[in-house]
Amino acid sequence: MGWIIETLRQYPEIAIFLALAVGFWFGNLKFGSFSLGVVTSVLLAGVLIGQLKIQISPNVKSTFFLMFLFAVGYGVGPQFFRGLKSGGLKQVLFAVVLVFCCLITAVVMGKLLHYDAGSTAGLLSGASTISAVLGVASDTINQLGISADQKKTMIDNMPVAYAVTYLFGTAGSAWILASLGPKILRVDLPKACKEYEKQIGGVGPEEGVRSAYTELLIRSYKVTRTSEIRDKTVAAIEASFRPERVFINRIRRGETITEAEASSVITEGDEVLVAARRSVLLPIERRLGAEVDDRELMDIPMESVDVVVTNKEFVGRTLKQLAESHGALENGRGVFIKKLMRGGIEMPLHAGAAIDRGDVLTFVGTHPNVTRISDLLGYADRPTDKTDMTFMGFGIVIGALIGAITIHIGGIPLSLSTSGGALFAGLVCGWLRSVNRAFGQIPAPALWVFNNVGLAGFIAVVGITAGPGFVAGLKSNGLSLLLAGIVVTTVPFIVGLLVGKYVFKFHPAINLGACAGARTTTAALGAIEEAAQSKVPALGYTVPYAVGNTLLIVWGVVIVIIME
Repeated sequence: MGWIIETLRQYPEIAIFLALAVGFWFGNLKFGSFSLGVVTSVLLAGVLIGQLKIQISPNVKSTFFLMFLFAVGYGVGPQFFRGLKSGGLKQVLFAVVLVFCCLITAVVMGKLLHYDAGSTAGLLSGASTISAVLGVASDTINQLGISADQKKTMIDNMPVAYAVTYLFGTAGSAWILASLGPKILRVDLPKACKEYEKQIGGVGPEEGVRSAYTELLIRSYKVTRTSEIRDKTVAAIEASFRPERVFINRIRRGETITEAEASSVITEGDEVLVAARRSVLLPIERRLGAEVDDRELMDIPMESVDVVVTNKEFVGRTLKQLAESHGALENGRGVFIKKLMRGGIEMPLHAGAAIDRGDVLTFVGTHPNVTRISDLLGYADRPTDKTDMTFMGFGIVIGALIGAITIHIGGIPLSLSTSGGALFAGLVCGWLRSVNRAFGQIPAPALWVFNNVGLAGFIAVVGITAGPGFVAGLKSNGLSLLLAGIVVTTVPFIVGLLVGKYVFKFHPAINLGACAGARTTTAALGAIEEAAQSKVPALGYTVPYAVGNTLLIVWGVVIVIIME
């Protein structure tokens, strides 16, 4: 044991990976429906290992943190700048109100309980479940004109406050929004969501459009004398079934199999390969002919491809309008939409769902058909294992250099800090990537590593460094921190729900989703959708999430300046 301790002290990098291993393992465990979470588990593992008094260079912590913040900005950049446009302005303003309330509530509690800047920043970080505040606040504290001992005390206080308040910040957020929220809004949430879905085209007469995008059945039929499709062109046949989406993909005539063209004429004795939604195809089978088992005809390669929307022509159009538009009608033959993602969140899929720039539509169809619609809407985001590290590296360098610039106002040093600069660099780079996909690619698995390992590595170093003073701080302020955390978590949500209802006039489900987004709590969004029995709350999540994720991190600078 003595050899292990000395080795960890001599090679602190081993201690970091030990904290990551233990934290990720324990953080992924579930006790019923409860999970401590990876970030908190890594912090506690780091604190435990930190009792061995292991010294780690602060540069290691900064490197992890810059990597994390750039990844955060890169991920939310498209939604952040999209939200600044008129279409998302209400949600942007709402997010600003809610996160500003988070800051004010934390400052008020910090002043009332006589916390220093470090404890107050940790309170905001844990209660608002925004771990990045710890890093930004640390950078700001290090710029203060105070003694090194005072700086160390403040920085060591942060993880204590964070750990005590994070649990209610996570679990409490889900409970407040999913259970208490509908009562505050005085609404039957499932009923309200069903009415909203009907209003925007999710059910009722438009049901065929929605379902046709989500289910696919492929069968082959032999055209007989009584077949209604005999002696008609493929274009005429497909048009006769609209608004349902029915497509003829291939034709067998004798021993020859050809791809169906719009001008192809179907004659008696032909065999045709038909694709449509199950509930659409089954009732019309008798109109097509006799079903046959033609393996060669049906041996057609299908693929599921994510398509990123970049074409301005289709931004703002609904899925119904997309299906009926001339260009999409011709280029979208034989493809079906399986899923709509926005900012990593799955959106409700229905006829009235509007498309936005940067949305990811998952299409199912043959390679030529998927390629045609991909080229029309934007580009096919096929899996790749390559990351544009030149783009990422220079992005972090330029952002950090800008953030390092310090301006003194009234004797107070003000700057974004290198971490804040990296965040805004990520926002800009993520937006640039959404505009021009020729550069700056970071595949989802790589982005996950930068995001999660970057944050967890930073938190591990924080825990190991603060370990020796963690227990003492917990004993002296534990109870007051817990109560303060409950207040800082709860008050902004109540204010947000009431402002969303009476000022911004949001639909109740979108109001709840916007609250979850502004507070960057994805777990709460899942709980809301479960309570609502609908994905409608996701419509309010993405823009506030991008704004909240940015401003809450910036509050790490502001709160230190206020509490100094």
